[in-house]
Amino acid sequence: MIAFLFFIGCKKQNNKTFTSRVSELPYYNEASFTPKWIASNSDELKKFHKIPDFEFINQNGETITQKIFENKIYVTDFFFTTCPGICPMMTKNMHLVQEAFKNDDTVLMLSHSVTPTIDSVPQLKKYAIDKNIGKNWHLVTGNKKEIYDLGRTAYFVENDLGEPKGINDFLHTENFILVDKNKHIRGIYNGLNKNSVKQLIADIKALKKE
Repeated sequence: MIAFLFFIGCKKQNNKTFTSRVSELPYYNEASFTPKWIASNSDELKKFHKIPDFEFINQNGETITQKIFENKIYVTDFFFTTCPGICPMMTKNMHLVQEAFKNDDTVLMLSHSVTPTIDSVPQLKKYAIDKNIGKNWHLVTGNKKEIYDLGRTAYFVENDLGEPKGINDFLHTENFILVDKNKHIRGIYNGLNKNSVKQLIADIKALKKE
């Protein structure tokens, strides 16, 4: 698993809030999450890593594609509804993001089930109701291979330590990924650590100003 990175640093204010130290967040394009400092108007970004197209079904039975996320900032993670371990804490901490942007339709959340054959639409709906998940937070199920490929080769959420992994190797990660309006990865955060999630919220606010 990738340890959470305070890639831009943070400072804690008297009111216990976090702020970004830079006006523009770095970009990321591989699993080591080495920051790339690229100007937002650079031609380099035209060929830089982007999240590819996808199609899933959410807890309301709606088809979810990247069209939903056009001109939106979103935070994504990977979970499953029957998880007895890290997922409840991740959901609790994702609620901090939901609460911070509950009146902001430009910020969305996207949680992928890693057990899609178990997590049917009714199962996701029940989980959403039980966990008080709002309209800007999509819990999705779909093709397992597509979900796993996205997690490992597009979002880079799982550090495989040089070991290749296949569809039969379970995808389980605590990481939250921040994606900008242009489908670029702009940060990785430990979804089990409340301070890391607070930094994520601060970075979303900074990203909105770019």
